[in-house]
Amino acid sequence: MNIGFIGLGTMGGPMALNAQSAGHPMRVHDLRETAAADLVENGATWAASVREVGAHSDIVFTSLPGPREVEAVAAELIECMQPGTTWFDLSTNSPTVIRRLHAQFATKKIALLDAPVSGGPTGAKSRKLALWVGGDPAVFEQHRGILDAIGDQVRYIGPIGAGLVAKLVHNCAGYAIQTALAEVFTMGVKAGVPALDLWAAVRQGSLGRIRTFDRLGKQFLQGSFEPPEFALKLAHKDVALACELGREMSVPMRVANLAYADMTEALNREGWGALDSRVPMLLQEERAGVSIKVAAEEIQAVIKREG
Repeated sequence: MNIGFIGLGTMGGPMALNAQSAGHPMRVHDLRETAAADLVENGATWAASVREVGAHSDIVFTSLPGPREVEAVAAELIECMQPGTTWFDLSTNSPTVIRRLHAQFATKKIALLDAPVSGGPTGAKSRKLALWVGGDPAVFEQHRGILDAIGDQVRYIGPIGAGLVAKLVHNCAGYAIQTALAEVFTMGVKAGVPALDLWAAVRQGSLGRIRTFDRLGKQFLQGSFEPPEFALKLAHKDVALACELGREMSVPMRVANLAYADMTEALNREGWGALDSRVPMLLQEERAGVSIKVAAEEIQAVIKREG
């Protein structure tokens, strides 16, 4: 099988080297020919254009900065890829864009799957990389061997665009948490606790010892908030005290005050004060017009299967 790889930057270069380890002939392209040096040295063929890659490949991988670049490459690939070939876009892209391109490529009988990655440059080099794939499950299974060469945590998520939705949820959650941590740590340091001591303490607290997304499985995903692990009325008091300390220290607490407002709104619902402190998350379900309910057994199956 002939592999094409377009985009050999910080992420694409190492991923292409890992894909090359699967042993298939490879043709590569980037805006900078020097980016392909290691790959060419290992036996890859340099392609002077996107079209040259597409015309000679059974499967094409792209790793590009964003939607604009993906669309530009797509305009060339759709003119040169053959029916029955496959394109995996590894970029962090727009689900809307990838779904539109998927429909266009389907008219040419070319399979397009989104396969955004998580792990950063270090993970790309070490193959400690998650790939979240959306698209035709049969095509996914057909090329699973090459995907496994790129990352060690390859997962089929669902129809086209599903991988990108998972990636955006993951990244946005991380940066929102990052903002909250910056807020509360500056408050803690200004209140007199050295940053190292504060960090050493909280990383061993109840939140610090649990993987971030594992916490979702107990109450929120199941839609089960009683009996409470920690009652909302008690959590509301704790966040109130933290916000009060922020005011005393003249530290802006925007994220904490948003959390406090949600908790106060929830506390005003009849009977919610005695429910688990995660129950304010239901307010967002109401605002978004969605209902989340996952069986406990299904959650346990994922934990058992993936650790």
